[in-house]
Amino acid sequence: MGETWGQLGSVIASAMFVWAMFQNYFPHQLRGRIERYGHKLLSLVYPYIQITFNEYPGDGFERCKAYIAIERYLAANSSARAKRLKADLVKDSESLVLSMDDHEEINDEYEGVKLWWASSKNIPTSQSISFYPREDDKRYYTLTFHRKHRDVITKAYLRHVLDEGKAIAVRSRQRKLFTNNKSESWYGYKRSMWTHVLFDHPATFETWALDPKRKQDIINDLLTFSKAKNYYAKVGKAWKRGYLLYGPPGTGKSTMIAAMANLLEYDVYDLELTAVKDNTELRKLLIDTTSKSIIVIEDIDCSLDLTGQRKSKNEKDEKKEVKDAEDVKKAKEAGESKTSQVTLSGLLNFIDGLWSACGGERIIVFTTNYVEKLDPALIRRGRMDKHIELSYCCFEAFKVLARNYLDLESDPLFTTISKLLEETNMTPADVAENLMPKSAEEGPETCLENLIKALEAAKEEARMKALEEEKLLKAEKEEKLEAERKEKEKEKNAEVNGKQILVNDAKENGVNA
Repeated sequence: MGETWGQLGSVIASAMFVWAMFQNYFPHQLRGRIERYGHKLLSLVYPYIQITFNEYPGDGFERCKAYIAIERYLAANSSARAKRLKADLVKDSESLVLSMDDHEEINDEYEGVKLWWASSKNIPTSQSISFYPREDDKRYYTLTFHRKHRDVITKAYLRHVLDEGKAIAVRSRQRKLFTNNKSESWYGYKRSMWTHVLFDHPATFETWALDPKRKQDIINDLLTFSKAKNYYAKVGKAWKRGYLLYGPPGTGKSTMIAAMANLLEYDVYDLELTAVKDNTELRKLLIDTTSKSIIVIEDIDCSLDLTGQRKSKNEKDEKKEVKDAEDVKKAKEAGESKTSQVTLSGLLNFIDGLWSACGGERIIVFTTNYVEKLDPALIRRGRMDKHIELSYCCFEAFKVLARNYLDLESDPLFTTISKLLEETNMTPADVAENLMPKSAEEGPETCLENLIKALEAAKEEARMKALEEEKLLKAEKEEKLEAERKEKEKEKNAEVNGKQILVNDAKENGVNA
């Protein structure tokens, strides 16, 4: 046995000596040919194929998407089989994520085909200095399989791994709420067009105060859209959908957006148009958004001067020509400048132009309190596909709020509240505020009574306002009648004076004759 180990040691030492001589004295051109022919010779007796997936392809500074998908796939499938694991704590999560450690290997099976995954890394021999710092260790995965299964692995298995990795990412990802940065922050290795925080809004369609039938219609529309990738491709449309939410303040427009995001598990991009310099920046922001997202422009009628841009000159320009000239003069004198040059045309292309097809599975939401102010081209069907009016609180919406805030399904006071809601306009936000207990001593009955008092006060206020408006209209009518009477009297006096002048002229002409 000792002789055998001695001979093996001699063979290894001889091989190392030959390899060292080969590395030091053979020219690179000849060495490359020898290695190439050596690999060919080895392939005749070695029936396995290897595919390498690098974390950073080439000199890129962004991680390879295929590597990330494989990493997620192996993390979900390796913890039960790998002997050495590494654990990471995901931000804002208490659960540990286990994945393969470096230089670890596991086996996998797909449709009866056995294959092996290995995690490796290369440590550079020299240190490099870069303005774009990242880990110097070059990590990669190696997939090994028998060459007779080449078609199964390259055409089906790898697609399965990538799809499964993406699906795992969607299931385990933490959804985010984004807002756009000014263009000064878009450059450098820490460049970022969007800033985000974790999206953990608790609103759902179950807690959203709306008539159940309308609510279910919206839910069905959203779920149908999220599963309609092939349908949109078949009809030749970009996989996106537009929602226009309009109604008085406090009717639940922002709450509905949060409920949509929680239902579909989408990220939310809150686009602030006033921070966008021009149409080019608007397109860049769109390209930088991801799929499975909701792009929101709230209070679009207030964001920029995008209303009424298609009116005729007689209707708009001539009436305001003098005023606009004065405003420009004042702006120049004050040293003011227009901060945003986003136009209606640029916004239309953002919503429904060629650039809107970059990516997929996006929902675009506009909210406004005054829908009549918006340009018809901005909200036409095909851009804003579904128009949803969110109005004052009805009895069905009140019952949702009573269940949320007071855990009440019914109460004798509901009848009184139902009658008052039919006679009074009160937003769901105001109703919710009156239902919320203000102290530990306030119970459900007290909260309902507070709501009844608030509804009665709102009803009386509306009645007094209507009386005041009626008085104003009556006074304006009387003032108008008085003005008309004075105008007629003035015309009559002018007519009498005119006749008297003619008579006097006639008399003078007769005397002269």
